[in-house]
Amino acid sequence: MTKTTTRAAQAALPLNQILAGDCVEVMNSLPEASVDLIFADPPYNLQLKGELHRPDNSRVDAVDDAWDQFSSFAEYDRFCREWLAAARRLLKPNGAIWVIGSYHNVFRLGAELQNQGYWILNDVVWRKSNPMPNFRGKRLTNAHETLIWASKAESSKYTFNYEALKALNEGTQMRSDWVLPICTGGERLKDAAGDKAHPTQKPESLLHRVIVGTTNPGDVVLDPFFGTGTTGAVAKMLGRDFIGIERESDYREIAQRRLDRVRRLDREVIEVTGSKRAEPRVPFGQLVERGMLRPGEELYSIGNRFKAKVRADGTLIGDDVKGSIHQVGARLEGAPSCNGWTYWHYKREGKLVPIDLLRQQIRAELN
Repeated sequence: MTKTTTRAAQAALPLNQILAGDCVEVMNSLPEASVDLIFADPPYNLQLKGELHRPDNSRVDAVDDAWDQFSSFAEYDRFCREWLAAARRLLKPNGAIWVIGSYHNVFRLGAELQNQGYWILNDVVWRKSNPMPNFRGKRLTNAHETLIWASKAESSKYTFNYEALKALNEGTQMRSDWVLPICTGGERLKDAAGDKAHPTQKPESLLHRVIVGTTNPGDVVLDPFFGTGTTGAVAKMLGRDFIGIERESDYREIAQRRLDRVRRLDREVIEVTGSKRAEPRVPFGQLVERGMLRPGEELYSIGNRFKAKVRADGTLIGDDVKGSIHQVGARLEGAPSCNGWTYWHYKREGKLVPIDLLRQQIRAELN
């Protein structure tokens, strides 16, 4: 499918709307290869037996709605096959999907994702910092849910904003275990009677991390089990377009009221830190070819401990060592490797300036 075809499909989408109906039927009515990311929070098929009570005999508001009930594993598997096939058809060639579940269903979802040709990238453990206790005392407290992140195919060039997630995590690589609280307090939506509007409302913090990490501003995010609209609310705030599909009218009404209150943030604050790997490659030799550095000019190491001369072919020579900016830096330092772009500096007006600034000038021209 060409880029022109993909753009035409996206133009025909009902963007920033909540669509009523069965998710499979609605997805099959939308243009093929038109969506960048799907976040799916499907029924978990919890198989609850009877009511659950706390020690004080008060009833726990558990997930006992009709939409979470299936007569058998075979029926649930058929349901998963159908909606995952409809979802895959909607994804662009480089699109991806997030699916969240519990131990009741996530293993069945993972198998079906692989059966249909999705390529699993990561599973993420969402560890709840404030989980619901196990009132019966017969099992471990269920303190986590699992998310599966998968691209449409093994060859997909999916979006991953590595540097943005690292920045969210105070400069440390984002791991696959996320400690976040469940939805409580003012974030928990209530119905007219003051009860939970939806038993499995997800926290905005979870969707914030997913959307910042795996989409870009202007991307289309689809949620086939929209519920009370967490995906849409976060997508709208972060400058992404969304499509929600929801069968239950009560949830649609609550979600729409929620979305009407959300303000889309300004462009300058929704841009995220880009991946260094995605930036154009600039060989050191280009700096020499363009006269930004001259053959014979001296470069100086961090701390001015070593120096080397630039050669006409874009290599360096210093203290009987020849090679690339990385190789010479490593040899002089006696280190296994060296990032020459940050290691070497040139002199201008008596000051040492990192050669990486020259690379950034060229990259700015290319962008």
